[in-house]
Amino acid sequence: MIAKRPRARSKAAALEAYALGAMRPARIVEPADADEVAALLRLARDAGEAVVVHGGGTLQRAANAPSRYDVALLTNRLDAVHDYDPHDLTIGLGAGTTIASLQRALAEHGQFVPLDAPLAAQATVGGTLAAGWAGPRRAAYGRPRDLLIGVTVALADGTLAKSGGMVVKNVTGYDMGKLYVGSHGTLGAIVRANFKVLPAPPVRRIAIAPFDHESRDRAVAHANALALEPVALLMVDGFREAPPPARSRLVVLLEGSEQVVDRSTRELRSALGAAGVAETRLLDGDDAARAFQSVLDAYVALDADASVTLLSRGLPSEAAARAQRVREAIPRAETIADLRTGDVIVRVRENVTISDTGEPASAGRTVRGLLGHATVLNAGSAAQLDAWGAPPSTLATMRALKASFDPQNVLAPGRFIGGI
Repeated sequence: MIAKRPRARSKAAALEAYALGAMRPARIVEPADADEVAALLRLARDAGEAVVVHGGGTLQRAANAPSRYDVALLTNRLDAVHDYDPHDLTIGLGAGTTIASLQRALAEHGQFVPLDAPLAAQATVGGTLAAGWAGPRRAAYGRPRDLLIGVTVALADGTLAKSGGMVVKNVTGYDMGKLYVGSHGTLGAIVRANFKVLPAPPVRRIAIAPFDHESRDRAVAHANALALEPVALLMVDGFREAPPPARSRLVVLLEGSEQVVDRSTRELRSALGAAGVAETRLLDGDDAARAFQSVLDAYVALDADASVTLLSRGLPSEAAARAQRVREAIPRAETIADLRTGDVIVRVRENVTISDTGEPASAGRTVRGLLGHATVLNAGSAAQLDAWGAPPSTLATMRALKASFDPQNVLAPGRFIGGI
């Protein structure tokens, strides 16, 4: 059956809300189901139009503005839970479901999926996967793509493609569903995702330990030497959106049984006390969850139109030193160093004075020079910086994939690495 044409709206104010860089869509569509998404893409292909898929918009600026942009396709109506079996530890849901809604549904049965998305009340399942997001708890639980067991995608030719299913163990070989994770909507529009879910930890506790400059190296060394590794271990400088105080601080997330969390807390306090850290504030349960979410929200926070937030990945053992290099070179740079995954988050004003030259320079390019590679997580409207930096050696293969999946360049043209 041919799906009906999706409901559309085209008011100027609404169009402006979905602007990307200098590009604005000609119209907005809100398909009600997967078939309508596929039908829309078929119509766009036949009309020679370019389509950008929008979820919650929380990571939408972690890619370049499109080179063409006719249609903004919203997934907000794709928010149904299709299959949830608490006994089999699996759930299937529409791509427009928010992360917060997913976690609420799972919490009723003492379960969760550790997606760790910034702005979870807005972020959608499909958008989180399309952006390739992987948060700080991946060191303990795995990446979102590792928990993905099935996906349905609307392709540029208007067909629906399915990969995997609703069982944890699928056929051996390359899982095609993983191909769409991190492709930023350039290969297909994710319309449904199936996940393996996990039992929720009985106890969640967050420790916030502010420290002085002279205690920094000792605090990092002692925290890294803990016998019971925390679920997340972050060193935060700046980012007042994260839990107070605004001083430099360690943010430590502990999860597990009451006995394990209590033992980890005693060990953490002892280690930090020996490092000269005088205060460790503890939050439990919902307070801990809110505090941890505020740190995640800070990952995409901006403080001005000219500010930019970047992500650089590397070795966990080098994360603290890499963040320190940025702060020494760029005045007022704010950083989050993930001591378990190696991620370094940097927020800077795009035009700053670099300390070793005294000359104005692009902060984003300077960060990339200091850290080797960094991608944009969010950028203000006045920031001018390619989201990806230097393309990888695999760019030709990536271009070939794009040409195979989307030969008429319908889906998000120009948004991905190398102008794909």
